[in-house]
This record gives sequence, structure tokens and C-alpha cells, in this order.
Amino acid sequence: MMSSTHPRTNAAPAFAPAPFLTRALLADAAMSGAAGALMAGGAGLLASLLALPEPLLRYAGLFLLPYAAFVAWLGTREKLTRGAVLAVVAINAAWAVASALLLIAGWVSPNALGIAFVLAQAAAVGLFAELQIIGLKQSTA
Repeated sequence: MMSSTHPRTNAAPAFAPAPFLTRALLADAAMSGAAGALMAGGAGLLASLLALPEPLLRYAGLFLLPYAAFVAWLGTREKLTRGAVLAVVAINAAWAVASALLLIAGWVSPNALGIAFVLAQAAAVGLFAELQIIGLKQSTA
């Protein structure tokens, strides 16, 4: 029987994040937190300005708040695992794709400002995913 004092041998190896990765994570956290607060708290106003469904804005904002906290927490760690960073990249990529699908599939019918809002945040999230991949490569090179 193994003692509980032995380190796990199947744990993912941790690495020190490159400063670029840390900045990319913290910028993502800041933008996600700000967008989450705006969307959750101002869903009614945004819905009327953007012609987007209020519940969509509110729930998307509520999702972003704990996500931002998690990404900020990751951005302050001295050691990270590849899996943790790739999870953030995957969530960002999924968000960007889902945002585009909202428009392409016609699931929402926003006005021009709403279209610009959806596309701008999708592009920003996609950019964060790319920056985090670059930072991950720098960190593990």
C-alpha cells in the first residue's frame, strides 16, 4: 500500500509561466471580469441598445465572473500546468465559435451595434486564446 506522503507520479508537470503568458492571462481576466460585470449588471440596458436577448446577456455575464476569477487566479500562480492553460484556451475558442454561431445560425437578430458587439468580443476572445498559446509555447520551450 502506498503512503500518502509519496508524491503523485501521474501529476502533470508544472512549469513557471513566461511573463507573456502571465500578462495574457491577467488581461483576459480583467477584460472578462469587466465584460461580465457590464453584461450581468446592465443586461436590460444592453439588450435595448444591441437588440440582443436580455437573458443571453445576463447569463453570459454571470458565466464570465467566475471565469475571470479563475483566469486571474491562474495568472498569479508561480507554477502552472499545460492542462490548466489549455482549458482557458479551449473556453476562449469555444466562446468565439459560439459567438459567431449566434449570428451565422440566426439564433439572435441584433441590430448593427449588436452585431459589432458580438463580433468584437468574439475577436477579442479569439485573440486572447492565441496570445495564451504563444505564452504557453514561450513558457514550455
